[in-house]
Formats: sequence, structure tokens, C-alpha cells
Amino acid sequence: MNLKWFVFVFLCFIGQSSEETDEVKIGAIFSFGTTNGKVAKIAMEAAVQDVNSDPSLVGGRKLALTLHDSNYSGFLGIIGALQFMETDTVAVIGPQSSVIAHVLSHLVNQLHVPLLSFTALDPTLSPLQYPYFIQTAPNDLFLMTAVADMISYFQYREVVAIFSDDDQGKNSITALGDKLAERRCKISYKAILPPQPISSRDLIVDQLVKVTSMESRVIVLHTLSITGLKVFEIAHDLGMMTSEYVWIATSWLSSTLDSTSVSPKVATSIQGALTLRSHTPDSSKKRAFYSRWNKLSNGSIALNVYGLYAYDTVWMIAHALKEFFDHGGKITFSNDSNLDSFAGKTMNLAALSIFDGGNQLLSNILKTNMTGVSGPIAFNPDRSMPRPSFDVLNVAGKGLMRQIGYWCNYSGLSVVPPESLYAKPANRSSSTQRLDQVIWPGQTTKRPRGWIFPDNGRPLRIGVPRRVSYKAFVSEEEGSGVVHGYSIDVFHAALKCLPYPVPHKFIMFGDGHKNPSYSQLVNMITVDVFDAAVGDITIVTNRTKILDFSQPYADSGLVVVVHVKKIRSIAWAFLRPFTPVTWGVIAAFCLVVGTVVWILEHKFNDEFRGPPKKQMVTILWFSFSTIFGAPRENTVSTLGRIVLLIWLFVILIITSSYTASLTSFLTVQQLSSSIQGIESLVTSNDAIGYQVGSFAENYLFEEVNIAKSRLVPLGSPEEYADALEQGRVAAVVDERPYVDLFLSTYCGFQKVGPEFTKSGWGFAFPRDSPLAIDMSTAILQLSENGELEKIRKKWLNRKVCGRQSSAADSEQLPLKSFWGLFLISGVTCCFALLVYFCLMLHQFKQHFPELTLSSTSRTRISHSVRLKKFLSYADEKAEISANRLKRKRMEMENP
Repeated sequence: MNLKWFVFVFLCFIGQSSEETDEVKIGAIFSFGTTNGKVAKIAMEAAVQDVNSDPSLVGGRKLALTLHDSNYSGFLGIIGALQFMETDTVAVIGPQSSVIAHVLSHLVNQLHVPLLSFTALDPTLSPLQYPYFIQTAPNDLFLMTAVADMISYFQYREVVAIFSDDDQGKNSITALGDKLAERRCKISYKAILPPQPISSRDLIVDQLVKVTSMESRVIVLHTLSITGLKVFEIAHDLGMMTSEYVWIATSWLSSTLDSTSVSPKVATSIQGALTLRSHTPDSSKKRAFYSRWNKLSNGSIALNVYGLYAYDTVWMIAHALKEFFDHGGKITFSNDSNLDSFAGKTMNLAALSIFDGGNQLLSNILKTNMTGVSGPIAFNPDRSMPRPSFDVLNVAGKGLMRQIGYWCNYSGLSVVPPESLYAKPANRSSSTQRLDQVIWPGQTTKRPRGWIFPDNGRPLRIGVPRRVSYKAFVSEEEGSGVVHGYSIDVFHAALKCLPYPVPHKFIMFGDGHKNPSYSQLVNMITVDVFDAAVGDITIVTNRTKILDFSQPYADSGLVVVVHVKKIRSIAWAFLRPFTPVTWGVIAAFCLVVGTVVWILEHKFNDEFRGPPKKQMVTILWFSFSTIFGAPRENTVSTLGRIVLLIWLFVILIITSSYTASLTSFLTVQQLSSSIQGIESLVTSNDAIGYQVGSFAENYLFEEVNIAKSRLVPLGSPEEYADALEQGRVAAVVDERPYVDLFLSTYCGFQKVGPEFTKSGWGFAFPRDSPLAIDMSTAILQLSENGELEKIRKKWLNRKVCGRQSSAADSEQLPLKSFWGLFLISGVTCCFALLVYFCLMLHQFKQHFPELTLSSTSRTRISHSVRLKKFLSYADEKAEISANRLKRKRMEMENP
């Protein structure tokens, strides 16, 4: 908006004065008939008197405060501001309303006159847009942050906001919505009141009646004090101040109760409400000002926090002026050339002049660093007050307030004063948030639930799938309309755990000829056809994007079912437990171990000696007899016994595995197809069956990329069995609870492969439904006390038809199942042979020392001789070798 055209509408020319005087003029614009206006007037006049008592404070000059009563009128507020601009006013305190502040900020920006307000706290009054407007109290962004923290602390998720339809009301509630969203909460309904201080009773009644039809019972009231008190009175008459409601009034209520007494009727109507008050730390200055107040006000009104801010705002201007004059500043004004064209006309806008020192005074104000009656005063770079904090109050009987805690932007909610927390590290974790006991409306200390069912308790419309198969989960009795089943029993059991009744009625969904689409069922909640859905509803990603689900009451996941048949007995069935490679390796190791033991025992054990033919037979016999237990040949060498012990352990494991596997092959049903799980099913081109209405179809098509032409809908267990037996489908993909029930009824089928999705069944509710949270808690309680398992056994605990096993149970055992055992045996054999060779070589050197000496001329001959001698020695019986060595030693001793 162009300022000169805007001012053209309101201004009448009075005259211009630019001469410097002994007085420094400041103005104040308030509605002095309001509580805050009355308190501010007394406080500002007291501050001016205190400043003027020290002539040196403002450069030998005195402050001259001019008051203008806007009387609730934006128009009068603007006129007053324009009058100040004509009379060489250097700063203006006010206005009281953010609506006027938005307009006047354009004016002071043009004329360089600082505008300071402690009540126009609209969070959208940005210093970038309005550089000459300064808020000298924490703005409503911090107030709404505190309200949001309180709502989150009491674990409410939805609130109703009642507010005045003006800039401060709308913008503050918008800020509240943003802060609630950060805490996963929201404003579910907004009730708007006229911005006038006196709203008609009928209009308030209409808005409150609408509020009563809402689900949320948590109400935030942000309005003018006169309107707010009337809202409370009417709410009490409408029965809205009972124990099921939560009322949070913003700072208007605390300032009203701090300064005035209320009638018994009003006191009764506000009992149990929560409110906030800007926190001002205790100090000697504050106590002294409180002690003076009764004399200053003549007992007409009590002091509230806005009186402290008013007093300090005057002192901020005084300190800034002192700094201004100390640096040679002068109070001078100059004409605005943009307004010269209006000179001499009926509306003499040329009388408005620019304060030449306005920019310097503004800078001095923003550099303020003082301690006032409201506590330390300074400004952050964004012009916000440092470390804003609030007292959290609970309205008790007779309109009195009791403090239940504090809130500060530094650490959230606490029961200790904020100034004692600043020396500690900031901690806003949920475990540190705390408030004292609240006495809620209805004189109860029990925290209200904070919500009811919409439309004053209209029974919940609960959609239930009308199944035509697997009716153990949910079904309706024909004629009676009674719904029962596993899912229904879980739902009823959970309702019994809730501390409040839940009126509801079941509405069947489906035509009764085929299972309904569960996706369509849950979508009915989003279009307000149903308030919830109960049944065997799978919790999948797409559904969680539009709905809230309870805690799963049953685990689920997709599995593959195939047809099986009895394997025919064949003559070579005993070879099936091991693969051919495994059989070959076992035979090879038998020969290897037998040969190694023969080598280790041959020199010392007569049972391993004899003609070559006998020795070959001994090796073969010894090798394969170990399969059936310890062989009849004794082993006498230590190394031989070690090798044999390890091999017998290996054979024990192999024979045990063989026995178990052979038993399985002879008794267990075998697959009639090559499908062994979802992987082999995907790579094949076979048809796949799925249950009508299940999410399996979308999953196989969208997630696994199986062509829809391969998917065959099946409506019942009978169709499952027929399709699998007749080969119309190679496998059926369905959820595990259905499959378990199917296998308990029909023989000749089994699950193959692992469960390839992990999900669960839950109850569906609208987004942010508080009932979903309470039902989740109830289901966890049922799980912990065992009731959930009892319900499952009642409906689903059926004996499985035959022994259902996975395909993995009947696979042949490959070599990799035993490679560790063969490795151990092989390493043992190699180690034993190495040790044996070293011992033989050492003994050979002792028996034939002459062969260990070699000369260059006979190297080739000595190698041949030594090799033959060594082999002969190794084949020689140990006693013969020992006797020969003994004779040689005797000959050497008696030559």
C-alpha cells in the first residue's frame, strides 16, 4: 500500500513543528478501557516519572508521555498515530492490537519513528518487513510453541482452536498448527469468533455447539479477555466444563485473573482450565515495583506481567535516548519530499515529518542490555527476546491460579524455574518433560481422554468383510446378523481392556458370493462410509499411507503351497539320501584312511603283514568295515589309533545323517513339481493361484513382476485343492494363517520355501484416530496376559493333516554338508603320515649310518641304494630292525 494515499484517507492537517525543545515526546496508543490498557497506563506513567526524577538520564531533558485511547477502534488508533507524527514524537509505545500494528508499521517505516509494543505479538510482524516495529515481549510464536508442548506432553493428538478472526488470532493459530504438526498433532477444527470485543451470545453458542459435535475434546482458546470469559460462561452452561474436556487458554486469561477479580459464576466456569503467563524471574526490582503498585494504582487494579513490560519499555526508550544524546544526537525533523504535493490542501499531509535521528535511536534500542523489573532485557539478531519462557498455570477454585510448572524454549516443560536450567545442557527429551498434578474441569485429577466418538457418541460404523471362505476368521450367522470369528473375538476382547465404552455396530461388506476386496473395504474409511474396519486385514504399505492401524494381533506373510504325492519305492532307494558325488567321496576316504592305517601299522602290527595279496585284502576289509563300527584288526601304533578315532567320528555323523535321510525318503511326501519357493515360481512360466480379495494379487504383479496372465483367482479352499491336483496352477500363494488352516483340512499339499513377506493383521482406523492408539495398547495387553493365544487356539488350533514338511526336508544330502568332516579327517591323515615319515627317516639313519654319508663320485649310486634300503627298512618288521641295531652296537663295542 502506498503510504501517502493511505494517510490521505485519515489525516487532517494541524501543523508542523521541527524546533527542538526541552522535552522529548513519546506517545502511547492503547485501549485504556481494557485490563491490559489500564495496567499499562499506570506502569508507563510511573516509568516516565522515575526517568524524569534523574535529569541527567535523558541529556538534561524530560520525557513527555502523550496517551491516546484507541477505544478498541483501529481507525482511532491510526488517527492517534498520525497525530503523534505531527508533533515531533520520537517513539511510540503500542499499539495494543496487531491489526493496528500492521498498518502503523508502514507509517513509522516511512517516518523513521520506532514503534514498540508488548501486546501486539503477532508472529508474522517480521523485522525484515517492518524494521521500525519492535516487540518488547515474547511473541506468540513462543506462546504457541509452549501450548503445543503441553498438548504433546499430555499425549493428545487433535485439538479444537477457538480464536478471534483478526491478524493476531489467525496468525497465532497458524503458528500453533505448525508447531503441532512438528509433534505429529493437528488442529482438527477451527471455531472463529468476531474480532470485536463483545461477541453476541448466539454467535458464541453456535460455534460451541459445532465444537461439541467434534471428536476432539481438547480446546485452545485464543481471543480477547472479554470474549474469552463469555466463551467460558456459555461453555459451562452447555455442559462443556466437565471431566471429558480439556481447556487451554492463552495468556489473556492469566493477565485477566492477575489484575481483576471475577464473579463466582465466571470463577466456576473457568475451573480446571490451563493457561500461560510470560515468566519474569524474581528480583529485588520486581519486588520493589510490586510493593509500589498499590499506591500507584490507588487499588483500582492489580499488576500483571504486561505492567512490567510497559514499565521496562519506557526505560528502554530512556536508555536509548541517553545513548543518542551522549553521542551528540539532536531531535530534528525534516519534511518528506514525497508529501510536498499535498501542502496547502485541506488534508495537509506535508505536516508529517521524518525523524532525522530515528535510525540511530532504533539502533540504540536494539542494542539494549539492561535488567528491568521483568528481568534481563536484550534482543537477538532476529529481534526476538532471548530465552523466552512462560509460567504454566492451572485455574483452581474461586478463580485463583496455581502454578504447575514452567516452559522455556531452552528445555521445554519443567517444574523448576527456567533460569536454574540455563547453566545445564539443553535437554528437550520426553523423559525430562514434567508438570505437577493438574486439577481438570469437573474437579478431577484423572487426565481426560481428550476425545469422544463424533456426533455425540454415535455408534461407530465398523466395516466387516463378508467372507465366503475361511469363515473361522470372520463370518455372519445367517438370519441373526451376529458376527463372530477369530478377528471379531480379538476385537471384543480389546474393547474390554479400554477404560471407556465404544458404541459400535458391524456393517458387512461384500456381496456374499465371493470374498470382498480388502483394499476397497479400507478405502471406505477414507470416504467416511465406515469409521473403522475389523477383520483379517493385512497391514501393507499402501494402506498405512491413508489409514492408521492398530498393533498387529496376528503375524502373517505370503507363502507358497504346492501339491505333493507319495514317492514310489524303488530297488535303489537306499542310495537316495546322498548324492553320487557324496557316495564317491565317502568310498574314496574309506580307501585313503584304510591305506594310511595300513602304512602306520604295517611295521609294528602282525595283522597288517603277510603276502601282498593278503595285505590288499586287509586294506580293503579294514577300509569299509569302519562304516559298520570298529574293525576286528587291532591298531597298536599311536598315530594309527588317532587316525582311526577321527575317522570313526566322521563315520558316526555320516551314518546318522544317512539313517535320518533314508527314513525321510521312505516316509515323507514328495513334491510333484519343481517349485521349491517363490524364486523358482518367478522363473517358471507356470500359473499361480491366489485368494480372491487378498493383497497377494497386487503384490505378485507389482512387487514380484509376475504377469497378470499367470495369476488365477481362487475363491475357496476347495478351489485351491482342485486347481493344484488337476494341474491348473503349479502353486498357490496366500497368507500363512489361511494356508495353515487349509493344510489342516486337506492332505496331499505342503508349504515350500520360506515365508517371503513379513506383515500382520490389524484393525483399520482413520488417520490420527486416538482409538487406534488405545486399541494397540489393548492388543499388547492381551498378548502379555495370554488372552490372545487363547483366542487363537479356540478358532485356529487344528491338527495338521499328516506330516507337512518343506521340500528342504527331502532333499539329498550334498557333499557340502560334510566337507568339514572330510577336511578334518584328511588333515589328520596327512599329519600322521608326515610324523611317521620323519620317525622312519630318523630310525633309518641310526640303523644305516654309512648310507647317510655321501661322496661326490657316488651320489647317483648312493641315492638309489639309500631309497631301496629305506623302503626295505620300512617294510621290515620292527623286531628285526631292533635286533639288527643291537648287534651292530655290540660289534662296535667288541671289535
